[in-house]
Amino acid sequence: MHLDHTHDGPTAVSADAHRPDGRRRALRIGLGGPVGSGKTATVAGLCRALRDELSLAVVTNDIYTREDAEFLLREAVLPPERITAVETGACPHTAIRDDISANLEAVEDLEDEIGPLDLILVESGGDNLTATFSKGLVDAQIFVIDVAGGDDIPRKGGPGVTTADLLVVNKTDLAPYVGSDLARMAADARAQRAELPVVFQSLRTRAGVGEVAGWVRAQLAAWTA
Repeated sequence: MHLDHTHDGPTAVSADAHRPDGRRRALRIGLGGPVGSGKTATVAGLCRALRDELSLAVVTNDIYTREDAEFLLREAVLPPERITAVETGACPHTAIRDDISANLEAVEDLEDEIGPLDLILVESGGDNLTATFSKGLVDAQIFVIDVAGGDDIPRKGGPGVTTADLLVVNKTDLAPYVGSDLARMAADARAQRAELPVVFQSLRTRAGVGEVAGWVRAQLAAWTA
């Protein structure tokens, strides 16, 4: 289910849109959201959906481990050299918003080592509703929540919910089992986000990550135009 808003175009672009050699760098899209919302599974789904048409890579963030990167490696969603991990050693938002140096180094190393890339996905470690990415790190942001976290999450707002370029409400297949009202979540999301788009998804259905992948393609088309 997709809330039919009109704001599907390109968002604010970081100042360093080109590499030092003058070539346009890869589009960087950040994925944030609470622990267990399905960020890594969404990244895996995007890799499977896009890997045959785009040159892409992934940077994951965890506080003390490389668990998310190891999951992607086990799932073989991309060749190992296209997946790298940052151990933040602190609250996840620190490395994606406050001191982005480790993540910037990771994305730049991927472009240097692999060659020209179309897209780099930067996954944050699990954080709260205030998590946002620095515009110096990513060009667009996806925020992932899930119905099991409570159908009041969109109503609670927070920068992640209200300002992300795309809000993904994940695990809709669980709604009947956890008592979440999807219609209420949709109405609350619309009230919080105005014209910013929202996608409801279940990775256990045939549609899977398809709608989010379509949004990513649209961002990339605008970026390369």
